[in-house]
Amino acid sequence: MKERRRKLVGIVVSDKMDKTVVVRVDRRYRHPLYKKVVRSSKKYMAHDENNECRIGDVVRIVESRPLSRRKRWVVDEILERAA
Repeated sequence: MKERRRKLVGIVVSDKMDKTVVVRVDRRYRHPLYKKVVRSSKKYMAHDENNECRIGDVVRIVESRPLSRRKRWVVDEILERAA
């Protein structure tokens, strides 16, 4: 069952909350009409149980059950620490 969960990679943009981080996930896609490569980003709130993440860290987040009103993701692992 766990294999079917969506995984996203993004950058932590806020760690001000307790056990929660905000992760910005960037994506690039080709515009359907003008064929130009467009960059867009979306922010997700993710659960960080041990408050390990810091601003600038690259993390992998995994879909989970609803943990609060806006939190539906959990930090799976920290891929790269901020400089």
